[in-house]
Amino acid sequence: MTNLKKLGLTALAGSLVATSAYAGSLDVTGSAKVSYTSDGAAAAANPWTMSRAITFSGAGELDNGMNVAVTMVTDTGSTTFSSSSLVLDMGDAGSLALLNGMSGGYGAGAYQDKMPTAGEQVWDDLDGEANGLLTMDSANTIAYGNTVSGVNFSVNYNKNTDNNGSDKSIGLDYSPTDSLMIFAAASDQAGSATTTDKANSFGATYTNMGATIGIQLTSVDDATADADTDRTHISASFAVNENLSVSYGMSTVEFESASKTDQEDTGFAASYTMGSMTFGASVNSSDNVSGTSGTDDTHKEMSVAFAF
Repeated sequence: MTNLKKLGLTALAGSLVATSAYAGSLDVTGSAKVSYTSDGAAAAANPWTMSRAITFSGAGELDNGMNVAVTMVTDTGSTTFSSSSLVLDMGDAGSLALLNGMSGGYGAGAYQDKMPTAGEQVWDDLDGEANGLLTMDSANTIAYGNTVSGVNFSVNYNKNTDNNGSDKSIGLDYSPTDSLMIFAAASDQAGSATTTDKANSFGATYTNMGATIGIQLTSVDDATADADTDRTHISASFAVNENLSVSYGMSTVEFESASKTDQEDTGFAASYTMGSMTFGASVNSSDNVSGTSGTDDTHKEMSVAFAF
């Protein structure tokens, strides 16, 4: 019996030694948000909504000094993980990632809207929100990012499952001073075996004395005839103090089709943070939605969010 005990303890000790070399960490964080909304396009809908998310984040160091990190997110109404990422940090050689359902800060998805805001973007939750925006497929996307001479750049690639080509994009930004950041991004989205939507965006933000202003120009070359769009977006935010921030922005979407009218979006947002709780409010409106003259939409929202 004594020999059996010694054998069991020896095996246990051996297993602990074998696995300690692969030790890492796994953290769980979450958030919950309750909102009251008033939407001009869905006036009869229940104004009360709740969103929540749980994030699992794991990380560990390899024997060669590289680090690997995995993130998995499950959000409102989802019984499975809605987005995930696996990132290999290779130090000076950059980072390599596999992304699903998120940009992860790589490629065009990270530059869709870089304008300062205290809450929602000016186009968010409006009927014409998809017009004139830089997009990139985020399902099982391979990505790479690095910094060279102060320039942050990243690329990603997604092979379409229907064999109609592939999606790919690139994004970069540079801060010549602590206050100024300039950025640019471009993407190709394969629509079929012979058509590809191309988009590019560039802009800048400047921060001084708690205020941040920005401008962003986005052009979408749609493969469909007479369907190109151009969006001009300007915005400003101001940190009143360490808890309170406000912002105001506007954007104009111009359509290639002569039969369409410019879509004009405006938005105001404010947020107040107390520890892990944030109160938010936003008012967005859109005139001539999707280029249809006289078709308007509004979205007002008040919310309280908790992080834990």
